[in-house]
Amino acid sequence: MGEIVRLQKYIAMCGVASRRAAETMIAEGRVSVNGEKITEQGVKIEIGADKVTVDGEVIKSSAKMYYIMLNKPVGYVTTVKDQFDRPTVIDLIKTDLKDKRIFPVGRLDYETEGLLLLTNDGDFTYKVTHPKFHMDKTYLAAVKGGMSIHDMNRLREGVKLDDGFKTSPAKCEITDVKNGYTFVKLTIHEGKNRQVRRMFEALGKEIAALQRLSIGTVELGNLPLGRWRHLTSHEVNYLKNL
Repeated sequence: MGEIVRLQKYIAMCGVASRRAAETMIAEGRVSVNGEKITEQGVKIEIGADKVTVDGEVIKSSAKMYYIMLNKPVGYVTTVKDQFDRPTVIDLIKTDLKDKRIFPVGRLDYETEGLLLLTNDGDFTYKVTHPKFHMDKTYLAAVKGGMSIHDMNRLREGVKLDDGFKTSPAKCEITDVKNGYTFVKLTIHEGKNRQVRRMFEALGKEIAALQRLSIGTVELGNLPLGRWRHLTSHEVNYLKNL
């Protein structure tokens, strides 16, 4: 008898998508088990015994998992494919990895550079991106103009975004001031769309450049812009065992 797991977890194990994306696929009626369309969450399957298809294609658990760190440049979208044919982060991964169902772990917006993780392990993605794990993410923002003590304290207390959401308290410090820009290192654990930019917009500030430096204790380091490397076993184990 094979292992019994929830359907969305199995889809993630197969490297098709993250657990949350798999739940959306199920709700949209794109997933079938043994020929029966499934639209409800919580269905369990037996690995090796039940036949699972996504969009009519049989899926199987990946034999090898890949865990990659990319130093994403500005001008690339954080998706596998883009409807407007813009360059994607997958274009930066060498050809022999493109067919491994690798997808980005979370997002960095088009104008943001820095540390981005990619994998074909949906369960890993769940661990890194789900809000309940409170994964710290550290950014360096080049802010036009100055930042007052009041501005910094508002970030530390949490700010209300344009949609009414109030952010959790952030860790922040000014690292440099030069040429009309203030450089602020900011650590948050949430992952709202364009959250860092919107936090500064709530202060009436504009970010000229934004870079993600680290996720948890996994740091970008001196990885060149546009290049990638495999995560070490220590880094993978740290992120998996949160």
